[in-house]
Amino acid sequence: MSQTRRLAAILAADVAGYSRLMGADEEGTLERLKALRRELLDPKIAEYHGRIAKTTGDGLLVEFASVVDAVRCAVEVQQAMPERNKGLAADNRIELRIGINLGDVIVEGDDLYGDGINIAARIEALADPGGVFVSNTVHDHVRDRLPFVFEDLGEQQVKNIARPVRVYRVRPTLTHPAASAPGSPLSRIAGEGAERQRREVGEGSSPALPLPDKPSIAVLPFANMSSDPEQEYFADGMVEEIITALSRAGWFFVIARNSSFTYKGRAVDIRQVGRDLGVRYVLEGSVRKAGNRVRITGQLIDATDGRHVWADRFDGDLDDIFELQDRITHSVVAAITPSLRRAEFARAWAKPTSNLAAYDLYLRALERHYTQLRPATDVAIELLQRAIEMDPGYAGAKALLSTVYVWRTSAGWSNPAEARTAIALARDVVSSGSDDPDALGNAAHAFSYLAHDYERALAILARAIKLNPNSAQTLSITGWVYVHCCDPEPAIDVFQRAVRLSPLDQEMGLMLWGIGVAHLIAGRNEQSLTFLHDTIREMPNYPMPNLSLILAFVRLNRLGEARAAADRLLQIDPSWRISRTSPPFRDQSFIEESRAAMRLAGLPE
Repeated sequence: MSQTRRLAAILAADVAGYSRLMGADEEGTLERLKALRRELLDPKIAEYHGRIAKTTGDGLLVEFASVVDAVRCAVEVQQAMPERNKGLAADNRIELRIGINLGDVIVEGDDLYGDGINIAARIEALADPGGVFVSNTVHDHVRDRLPFVFEDLGEQQVKNIARPVRVYRVRPTLTHPAASAPGSPLSRIAGEGAERQRREVGEGSSPALPLPDKPSIAVLPFANMSSDPEQEYFADGMVEEIITALSRAGWFFVIARNSSFTYKGRAVDIRQVGRDLGVRYVLEGSVRKAGNRVRITGQLIDATDGRHVWADRFDGDLDDIFELQDRITHSVVAAITPSLRRAEFARAWAKPTSNLAAYDLYLRALERHYTQLRPATDVAIELLQRAIEMDPGYAGAKALLSTVYVWRTSAGWSNPAEARTAIALARDVVSSGSDDPDALGNAAHAFSYLAHDYERALAILARAIKLNPNSAQTLSITGWVYVHCCDPEPAIDVFQRAVRLSPLDQEMGLMLWGIGVAHLIAGRNEQSLTFLHDTIREMPNYPMPNLSLILAFVRLNRLGEARAAADRLLQIDPSWRISRTSPPFRDQSFIEESRAAMRLAGLPE
């Protein structure tokens, strides 16, 4: 039989934990695999003009003439898998690993051979369950043609391949599958109207968020160049201060911290960052801390063409850290809009405390709070209490401590004493006359969730948004307060604005959940399911969104799916009980309906 060679995109896929699944339920697993092939894989491969070259018990090898088609096919398959696994215990879910390579292959009849195949198989073996990993050759061909983020995982040494292979993890720009669909709910969240707009970039074309009508910027995490990795929090905190200072100048459009920080630790293409986030400018840099000395470098880049607008280095003592932050911020502003009035910008430079030790404790606590894990919140509470002891007027520390208590209450980890303390802290923040918008937003959240003082919360949030119109966090809290008020339409509107400001937010699940609950309150049960399913995909280990799913399913008389959601909640937290809930909603009938649905789904009292 004759052999020929050709260039091809090769997709390799297999089932994670196949042997375990077969050992637990051989017949059931085989039936589900057949259904997966019949209902999803084969139709999707055909849609993107692929050819199945080889199958094994748990795997596929697929050839595509177009590498763009191969990556699109892989991503869409992985996005469809959570729905297929809905209601199944974690140990019973079928999860795929997918690897893609573009390379030379040997063709003999219907079979394929060669390093192009081997590399695809090795990359697939590196992939996470549910993930799509690609080689550098794939990345180079598709990075400007597809609306995906490519996370650089560096060079990997793979078996039987002489040279290391550079590998990238692929994920959609927005981490939910409906994001790029014309007219989809999520395209409206991102501020795209009825469908995502397109604009030309370089030689290719890719979906991109339109640039705002004022200077727009994203501040990427600064690299920690210190010998001590524990100083990572210091570099992150300093970047947050720069973001805050820029955000509070109303004439800037500033991407929120949670989206900027999705690029942490990654080698990035600045122009791709600009397209992903819809900004013209990107600020990046590094921090080196040694003893009491610190050196900060920064460079401002025009993301539309990669041009360096400004670069500088700042040296000083830690005692001067706030002054160094001010100098960087002012330099960025001056480089972008030289006509800005210094007097108006001075308010944005106001620092939360002059006590460097208290500020250090605050940064350490903030780092732990972002993990949203119970042991980390214990440490955060201790750190914040020490910060407040050092500076009793530190509004930011009080507000963050209040927020930690709110989070613990919502997760069922708290007690009445913590709730009372949170409300008292929130009162202190507001009565102090603080003009820190993040502190005010966190205080408002406590008033709404714990004290059910919705009007006061909304008034505080209006002030916070006026101080910082770029705070996605404050807008998200505002959306949730409207949800607590059972006022769905303004809730959805502010959530949409929050997502545009932070399109890659690590807390996207909270925004999607809020929109899902808003649709529930409005009686749009089917529409709520779209967002609630996306929430579960974003927050698979957080139990509470399952309660919203239960209510939607009960209303739709889909009791089997309601019970599956209840089972999923109890798998995450076996100790969960209805009596532990403390719903913050104004409408008492909505609370009672929710609790009745919980009982109908089988949740324990």
